[in-house]
Amino acid sequence: MKKILKEYKLILRNVPSLVVTLFCVSVILMNLLANKTIIQNDFIALDGGILISWLSFMCMDIITTYFGPKASTKIAVLAILVNALASLVFYIASIIPTSAGDFSSFDAIFKGTWFILLGSTIAFILASVINNTLNHSVGKILREKELSRKAYYLRSYISTFVAQFIDNLAFAIIVFMIFAPIYWDGFSWTLIQCLTCALTGAMIELISEMIFSPFGYKIVKSWQKDGIGKDYLDHVGEEDESISYRHK
Repeated sequence: MKKILKEYKLILRNVPSLVVTLFCVSVILMNLLANKTIIQNDFIALDGGILISWLSFMCMDIITTYFGPKASTKIAVLAILVNALASLVFYIASIIPTSAGDFSSFDAIFKGTWFILLGSTIAFILASVINNTLNHSVGKILREKELSRKAYYLRSYISTFVAQFIDNLAFAIIVFMIFAPIYWDGFSWTLIQCLTCALTGAMIELISEMIFSPFGYKIVKSWQKDGIGKDYLDHVGEEDESISYRHK
C-alpha cells in the first residue's frame, strides 16, 4: 500500500493537472448522462454517455503515449474513485428533505441508479486496461525514436475503437440486459441492440477521436518540449525502456 501511495504521489506531481481534471470530470459526466437513453429502436440503442466518453479516452491516450500505460491506468482508477465520491455526494443531496420547493426532478437525476454506477465502473476499468495496454503495445511495435503524428494517430485510433467497443458492450449488457428488466419494469435492450450500440458508439467515438487527436498530439509534443514529468519518466524508464518519448 505504501508503494502504491508513493507511486500515486509521483504521478500526480508529474502529470499536468488540467488533463487529470478533464479526465475525472468526463467520467463523472458519463455516469450522469448514462441515465438517459437518447436513441432506441429494434437495431440500435445509445445512451447519453456517448456525448462525453471520447474525452476520457483521449486523456488516456495522451497519458499513455507520454507517461506509459501504468500511469494512465492509475489515473483511470483515480477518476473512478472521484466519480464514486461525486455519486455519494449527489445521493446525499438528493435524499435531504426540503420545503423550499419541488426538487423531485433534481432528486431523480442526481440520486442516480446503483446498477448504472456498477455497470459503468466495471466497463470502464476493463476498457481502461485494454485501451492503455493496446495503445502502448502498438507504440512498441512501431519502434519510433521520436513520436510522429502518424504513429500517435494510429495508436489512438486502434486502442480507442477496440476499448470503446468493449466499454459500450460491457455496460449495455450489465445495465440493460441484466439489471434493467428487474428494476425498470421490464425495460431492456436485446443482445442485438447491445452489440449494435457498442459498435455504433465505438465508431462515433472513433470519429470524435479523429477530430480531436491533433490537439492530443500537440499536447504530447509540448510536454516533451517542456520536459514535463521528468521525475516520473526517469523512474518508470528504469522498468520500461520502451517509453521512448520521455524528456531527454
